[in-house]
Formats: sequence, structure tokens, C-alpha cells
Amino acid sequence: MARLQQDGRIANVDLADAIALSPSACLRRVKALEASGIIAGYRAEVSRLRAGLGLTVFIGLKVEGHSQETSSRLEQTLLAIPAVVACYLVSGTSDFLVEAAVPDLASYEQLLLGQILTIPSVVEAQSTFAIRTILSRGPLPLDHWRG
Repeated sequence: MARLQQDGRIANVDLADAIALSPSACLRRVKALEASGIIAGYRAEVSRLRAGLGLTVFIGLKVEGHSQETSSRLEQTLLAIPAVVACYLVSGTSDFLVEAAVPDLASYEQLLLGQILTIPSVVEAQSTFAIRTILSRGPLPLDHWRG
């Protein structure tokens, strides 16, 4: 898993060599990890800055009417907003924490005022802007797991 997290495009033969397995045994293990859902998928990692998304903002949302229905409706609405790149149900002062990637402050304002604050159950939004990204992706620490 550690090697696949470093390079998801590694050829099976090279992966097998790196972990001292035969290519067929290696392929069986990878296929089993995919089938079990441990490997959730493969994707290209895109530079936000080079893609014109130079502003990352974290938005804590408070909602009224805590219920499964309210939560589901809010989640579906947030999932439909392209600028939302991550969303978490959290404990603490916020109910949801949303990560968004936008080109600039004007785009953020449109996102906040035109989309997020128009969601009926949202009663408060607290935004925090990332000044610089130190780390935004894995690899995940898998020392506890032996799959």
C-alpha cells in the first residue's frame, strides 16, 4: 500500500519487484484491495495553483434543525457545488467543515453569498483562509493496518 500511495501508476511488474512478490500474486493482492474498497480509486493529482485555484478556504457551518433529513439535504447541496473539494460532519463549534478551492476572493464571495448561505438550514458560516499549503494529501499512515 505504501508503494501504491507513492505511485498509483506503477506497473504491476515493478510493484511486484519492489515488494518481493511474483507479478501474478501482486496483481491478485491489488485486485483484492480494490474489491474490498481499501483502494477506493485512482486519480490524477492536479496542482490547484496551476489550475487557477489559488485560494483555499475552510468554512465552518452551523445549521438549525439538527436531523437526519436536514443533514442529508445539506450534504447533497454541498456535493453539487464544484468548488467544494471536501466536506466533513464535525463536532465542536461548527456542524460541518467545508474545504473549497476557488480562484480568488471574488469567487469566494460568490460561493459564500450565492451558494452556501442560500442553503435554508445554514445559519452561520465562519471562514478561514489558507495562507500556504504545507501538506494537502496522503500518504495515509497505515502502520496500524496489515492487509
